[in-house]
Amino acid sequence: MCWYCGSAIKDEEPLGRARQCADCGRDLRVCRNCRFYLPGARGDCAEPNAEVPLDKERGNFCEWFSLDPRFRSKTAGEKTLRNSTETAKSAFEALFK
Repeated sequence: MCWYCGSAIKDEEPLGRARQCADCGRDLRVCRNCRFYLPGARGDCAEPNAEVPLDKERGNFCEWFSLDPRFRSKTAGEKTLRNSTETAKSAFEALFK
Protein backbone atom coordinates (compact mmCIF):
# COMPACT_ATOMS: atom_id res chain seq x y z
CA MET A 1 0.00 0.00 0.00
CA CYS A 2 1.13 3.54 -0.60
CA TRP A 3 2.77 5.06 2.50
CA TYR A 4 1.02 8.35 1.78
CA CYS A 5 -2.59 7.62 0.86
CA GLY A 6 -3.02 3.98 1.85
CA SER A 7 -3.97 2.71 -1.61
CA ALA A 8 -3.11 -0.87 -2.43
CA ILE A 9 0.11 -1.43 -4.38
CA LYS A 10 -0.81 -3.89 -7.08
CA ASP A 11 2.61 -3.97 -8.74
CA GLU A 12 4.88 -6.91 -8.10
CA GLU A 13 8.42 -6.43 -6.83
CA PRO A 14 10.88 -5.28 -7.87
CA LEU A 15 9.23 -1.88 -8.10
CA GLY A 16 10.81 0.37 -10.71
CA ARG A 17 11.98 3.86 -9.77
CA ALA A 18 9.34 5.45 -12.00
CA ARG A 19 6.38 3.52 -10.49
CA GLN A 20 3.78 5.81 -8.96
CA CYS A 21 0.67 5.31 -6.88
CA ALA A 22 -2.40 5.13 -9.10
CA ASP A 23 -4.43 7.21 -6.62
CA CYS A 24 -2.15 9.98 -5.32
CA GLY A 25 0.67 9.98 -7.91
CA ARG A 26 3.46 9.65 -5.32
CA ASP A 27 6.55 7.57 -6.09
CA LEU A 28 6.37 4.00 -4.72
CA ARG A 29 10.06 3.02 -4.69
CA VAL A 30 10.92 5.38 -1.84
CA CYS A 31 12.56 5.04 1.55
CA ARG A 32 9.21 5.53 3.27
CA ASN A 33 7.89 2.33 1.59
CA CYS A 34 11.01 0.26 2.34
CA ARG A 35 11.28 -2.39 5.04
CA PHE A 36 14.62 -0.86 6.09
CA TYR A 37 13.15 2.62 6.71
CA LEU A 38 13.77 3.40 10.38
CA PRO A 39 13.38 7.01 11.51
CA GLY A 40 16.12 7.92 13.96
CA ALA A 41 18.67 5.47 12.57
CA ARG A 42 21.69 6.71 10.59
CA GLY A 43 20.08 8.28 7.53
CA ASP A 44 16.75 6.81 8.67
CA CYS A 45 17.86 3.45 7.28
CA ALA A 46 18.41 0.17 9.15
CA GLU A 47 20.51 -1.26 6.30
CA PRO A 48 24.14 -0.29 7.08
CA ASN A 49 25.35 -0.83 3.49
CA ALA A 50 22.73 1.31 1.77
CA GLU A 51 23.56 4.66 0.21
CA VAL A 52 20.94 6.83 1.83
CA PRO A 53 19.13 9.32 -0.45
CA LEU A 54 18.44 12.80 0.91
CA ASP A 55 14.74 12.80 0.00
CA LYS A 56 12.95 9.84 1.57
CA GLU A 57 9.76 10.52 -0.37
CA ARG A 58 11.15 10.50 -3.94
CA GLY A 59 11.95 7.54 -6.15
CA ASN A 60 15.48 6.18 -5.82
CA PHE A 61 17.81 3.49 -7.12
CA CYS A 62 18.66 1.87 -3.76
CA GLU A 63 19.78 -1.73 -4.32
CA TRP A 64 18.52 -2.71 -0.86
CA PHE A 65 14.93 -1.55 -1.42
CA SER A 66 12.29 -4.07 -0.43
CA LEU A 67 8.63 -3.20 0.07
CA ASP A 68 7.78 -3.06 3.77
CA PRO A 69 5.49 -6.00 4.63
CA ARG A 70 3.31 -3.64 6.72
CA PHE A 71 2.30 -1.88 3.51
CA ARG A 72 0.91 -5.07 2.06
CA SER A 73 -1.91 -4.98 4.64
CA LYS A 74 -4.95 -2.73 4.52
CA THR A 75 -4.01 -0.27 7.27
CA ALA A 76 -4.34 3.46 6.74
CA GLY A 77 -1.71 5.49 4.94
CA GLU A 78 -0.35 8.78 6.26
CA LYS A 79 -2.95 10.89 4.43
CA THR A 80 -5.80 8.92 6.00
CA LEU A 81 -4.20 9.19 9.44
CA ARG A 82 -3.68 12.91 8.95
CA ASN A 83 -7.36 13.36 8.01
CA SER A 84 -8.57 11.45 11.07
CA THR A 85 -6.22 13.46 13.30
CA GLU A 86 -7.55 16.72 11.87
CA THR A 87 -11.14 15.54 12.40
CA ALA A 88 -10.43 14.67 16.03
CA LYS A 89 -8.66 17.98 16.60
CA SER A 90 -11.59 19.92 15.10
CA ALA A 91 -14.07 18.05 17.31
CA PHE A 92 -11.95 18.80 20.39
CA GLU A 93 -11.69 22.50 19.52
CA ALA A 94 -15.45 22.65 18.94
CA LEU A 95 -15.96 21.73 22.59
CA PHE A 96 -14.46 25.06 23.65
CA LYS A 97 -16.32 27.34 21.24
